[in-house]
Amino acid sequence: MNKELIVIRICLLAASLALFGSVNAATPQELLKSYEAQSGKASPARGEQFFNAKHGKEWSCASCHENPPNHDTKHIVTGKVIKPLSPNANPARFTDEAKAEKWFKRNCNDVLGHDCTAQEKADVLAWLMTIK
Repeated sequence: MNKELIVIRICLLAASLALFGSVNAATPQELLKSYEAQSGKASPARGEQFFNAKHGKEWSCASCHENPPNHDTKHIVTGKVIKPLSPNANPARFTDEAKAEKWFKRNCNDVLGHDCTAQEKADVLAWLMTIK
């Protein structure tokens, strides 16, 4: 294989990886707009209430993330360190839509016993965005 063809393939691979990475890239504001488009206007007050309440299961969101969720915590079962949930305290939070959806799905099932609605996600995210 000649060198030009190798260079072209490497450039195409790099461009594909950059494009794929940008598809999943997001900002907390973009995710919030997406959830609101599916549900309705977010309420930070409802989000805080949801975050702190138990919903028929043993845990609340605050069981692992504490309130305010602006510092490292530990999972109550595994002891694994959990980075701050607030995007103001942890700029990496809610910057990858697929990752946010994965964790909403897992955590909502732990707390609610089912997936969160778009409205619940919008409310919680709107509240998290207010925490410094």
